[in-house]
Amino acid sequence: MRYPFLDLALLNEPLLTELEDAALRVIRSGRYIGGDENEAFNAELAEFHKAPFAIGVSNGLDALRLIIRGYIELGRMKPGDEIIVPGNTYIASLLAVSDNGLIPVPVDPDICTMNIDPAKVEAAITPHTRGIMTVHLYGRTAWDDNLRNVAINHNLIIIEDCAQAIGAVSPTDGLHGSRHAGALGHAGAISFYPTKNVGALGDAGAVITHDHELAAAVKALANYGSDRRYHNIYRGLNCRLDPIQAAMLRVKLKHIHEENTTRRINASMYDELITNPKVIKPMIPQQANECVWHQYVIRVPAKQRDTFREQLKQQGVGTDVHYATPPHLQPCYSSLPHEPLPITEQLASEVVSLPITSATTPADIVAISEIINTIQL
Repeated sequence: MRYPFLDLALLNEPLLTELEDAALRVIRSGRYIGGDENEAFNAELAEFHKAPFAIGVSNGLDALRLIIRGYIELGRMKPGDEIIVPGNTYIASLLAVSDNGLIPVPVDPDICTMNIDPAKVEAAITPHTRGIMTVHLYGRTAWDDNLRNVAINHNLIIIEDCAQAIGAVSPTDGLHGSRHAGALGHAGAISFYPTKNVGALGDAGAVITHDHELAAAVKALANYGSDRRYHNIYRGLNCRLDPIQAAMLRVKLKHIHEENTTRRINASMYDELITNPKVIKPMIPQQANECVWHQYVIRVPAKQRDTFREQLKQQGVGTDVHYATPPHLQPCYSSLPHEPLPITEQLASEVVSLPITSATTPADIVAISEIINTIQL
C-alpha cells in the first residue's frame, strides 16, 4: 500500500531511541512485576486525567471487567443488574458486562456524532438499570449535559469506555470536575492496544477513577485479590500491567499532544478536501479538543461500500471498517434481548475508516482525498 491504513513500525520510529532506553531501564532494574515503573506511570496517568487514581492493568477489556467486578464487591452492583451500552461499539464493551453476570442493554447512537444518544438511554432505563457505559467512539467525547443529567436524576453509575479517546476533552464538566475523557464519570477504562493514540508495544490498559474505594478494589482484584502480600480479600484475577509496558507508555504519554494534534490537522484536511457528494464526512466538533480522531470514519452507500474500498485499494489506499458487525448481531449475543437498533445497523453497513495517524502526511491526505473524489458511487 502506498498509503497504508496503519503502519505501527513507521508510527513508532520517531520514538525509537526513547522506547529502547525505557526498555533497557526496566531490564537493568531487575523488577519485572510491579515496582517503581508502574507507580510512576500510574501517577503520570492520573495527573494527565486530572483524577486522583489510575491503576495500570493488563488490557482495556480487563479494565472494564475490573471496574464492574469492583462495584459488585463493593455492593453497588450485582449479577442480573442492567448496564445500558451503545449498540455501535466494539464487542469488549458488552463482554465486560456479561462476563460479570450483568445484562448489557444496547441502544442506538445519534447518527450525527455516532455516540450514544442520551434520549435513547433514558427510554431504556428500567428498575434493574444500575449503570450507563458511555463509549467515546472514534475518539469523540460522548458526554454532555443531557447524559450527565440522566445519570444524576436516575442515580446511575457512569462507566466510560475510553479505549479510543485518551486526550479528548469535553466542553461539559464531568461528575467530579475533570473534563478529560476517562475521568468524566465514576470510572473509566483505557486501552493501550498498539493501534491506539497512546499505544503500548503489546497489551495494556488502565482504570481511572475519583473513587478511592473502587481504586483499592480494582488494585486488589487485578493482583489475585490481595491488598497485601499473601492476604487475599477477594477471589481475584491476574490482570497486572507489565513494567516494560508501563515504561513504553510513559514515553508515549509524553507525546500524546503531538499525536492528537496531528490527527486533528489530518481530520480538518479531509473535511476540507473530500468533496465526493456520495461520501458523508464525520461531524467536526465545535471545540477541536473534543475529538482526538482515533479513527476518521466516513460513510458511503452500503451497497457500494465493498466497491469503494476495492477502488481505493487498487490505488494504494488502505482502509478498514469499524465495525462491520455490531455486537448484538454476533453469534455469542444471538439470545440477547434488545429493542430494534436500526441506526446501529445502518452505520455498520456504511462506515469506512481512512488513514489518520501521524504517519499519514499532509501530502498523503491530499492524494487520498483526490482519489476519493474521483470514485463514482
